[in-house]
Amino acid sequence: MAMVSSRCFALALGAAAATLAGRWRPRSSARLPLLLPRCVQSEVRISNQKHARDGRGLPRRVLSKESQSSSSVVADNGLEYEAVIGIETHVQLGTATKAFCSCPSQYGAEPNAHVCPVCMGLPGALPVLNDKVVEYGVKLALALHSEIALTSKFDRKQYFYPDLPKGYQISQYDVPIASKGFIDVDLPVEFGGGHRCFGITRVHMEEDAGKLVHAGGERLSGSSSSQVDLNRAGVPLLEVVSEPEMRTGLEAAEYAAELQRLVRYLGISNGNMQEGSMRCDVNVSVRPKGRPQFGTKVEIKNMNSFSAMQRAIDFEIDRQVTLENEGLGHQIKQETRLWEEGSQRTISMRSKEGLADYRYFPEPDLPEVTLTQDYVDATQATLPELPNAKRRRYESLGLSMQDVLVLANDSDVAAFFDEVVGKGTDVKQAANWIMGDLSAWLKNEKLAITETKLTPAALAELIDLIKDGTISGKIGKEILPELLQNGVSAREAIEAKGLSQISDAAVIESMVDAIIAENPKQVAAYRGGKTKLQGFFVGQVMKVSSGRVNPALLNKILLSKLNC
Repeated sequence: MAMVSSRCFALALGAAAATLAGRWRPRSSARLPLLLPRCVQSEVRISNQKHARDGRGLPRRVLSKESQSSSSVVADNGLEYEAVIGIETHVQLGTATKAFCSCPSQYGAEPNAHVCPVCMGLPGALPVLNDKVVEYGVKLALALHSEIALTSKFDRKQYFYPDLPKGYQISQYDVPIASKGFIDVDLPVEFGGGHRCFGITRVHMEEDAGKLVHAGGERLSGSSSSQVDLNRAGVPLLEVVSEPEMRTGLEAAEYAAELQRLVRYLGISNGNMQEGSMRCDVNVSVRPKGRPQFGTKVEIKNMNSFSAMQRAIDFEIDRQVTLENEGLGHQIKQETRLWEEGSQRTISMRSKEGLADYRYFPEPDLPEVTLTQDYVDATQATLPELPNAKRRRYESLGLSMQDVLVLANDSDVAAFFDEVVGKGTDVKQAANWIMGDLSAWLKNEKLAITETKLTPAALAELIDLIKDGTISGKIGKEILPELLQNGVSAREAIEAKGLSQISDAAVIESMVDAIIAENPKQVAAYRGGKTKLQGFFVGQVMKVSSGRVNPALLNKILLSKLNC
């Protein structure tokens, strides 16, 4: 089915053009409440923070790894400012059908292929709640340690936009499914590490809007025409609203990354930002450090990666601090700004309206959502080991935080690692192989660990064969691709290629005798004090044995021969 481009939508787009004058109703969700931080935040003071400017006079802070994790900025006027950051995250749920109808909800279909009277908002069409949306909402709420409302309700959030055909969004307002939670985050080691706890204000269920495609540009402004694709209209979302407890772009990006890990571990969403399955709107303000009142909040949209989120926040902090420093703080207004990846700056999109403009009222076509404690408890029992618990367990195994963060980042990698270690294999060696040669091969082939034929048992066997001296580490690296591509066991690959390590002392001794006899000058030089030539003899033996000689036994025999 082709994109909708009828006269009625043309009229709607014409009306939407009035938004350029600040008159539209934004799709943003409930604002963050002015709550003081509940979790202890570490504060690191920076002094003499330098600012640079680009050709447009915009601030460019020179960020070192240390400063990216610092929680305050000292402006030229001597005042120390801190940022206050909160994030509203929309998680698109991986249900088979939409939130209130039976239309498929998968990504990437032909425009307007998955639409019906309900998601198109036609008169007389009634919504029916998909129970999977409730199940996924409870799972995420539990994973975020939230208080679950056994009775919640849906509301109509009124606003006009061409890709919202009903003229309102079914959402939750004053009685969401969950509230008052928290999320644990471990910061990257390369940025100083450390643990953070960020509060979660609320989790609520709602439906997505459709998508506008603008000809000649990404936005309505400057495009020659626009079409609407309603495939996404009605796709279920969970909106997660954080408390305003983050202080740096790094903390915000790591919070979002942890939330992505959670939804992937839970299996409720793929969390792919590039597909729009996870979208983050960031609220940023600055204030003199120590002042309890918040500054004027600015919302940033259009960030499709965690690194872009960090850069956008750091830019916006510097922009606001620079205005404050120059006595132009009044120019910081409550608005929505877009992140421009090309120019690496935020630009103004529209002024920001308040909650009253949405004219919420209870959704009359849907009953209350009523849960029992038994249902919640049963759902709790189905939750997997979550990222923070997995990281703590890996730490208890003696792994470094760098290893822990890499292994626990992907649930499939973590599951593979757990199975390898479950075979009794050395923990550190298992981590090294997965993060080293295996990871490099997967990256080169552009494959996920679940898309290879390597089994955890085969990798465990490979590691054990190296440990007991059957093969060398070098041979192990050589046969790994065959294990990955063909699914054979390590022992099968070794036997097929005749690569088992030579550990027979008599055989090695005969090889050493032959090499010594063939290189009298090098022997004399070694015995004359050039002991580094030992490496030459080792290399020669390895060459004639195709690298199969047991290195430890070789060196022992070689030294006894050279030093006699």
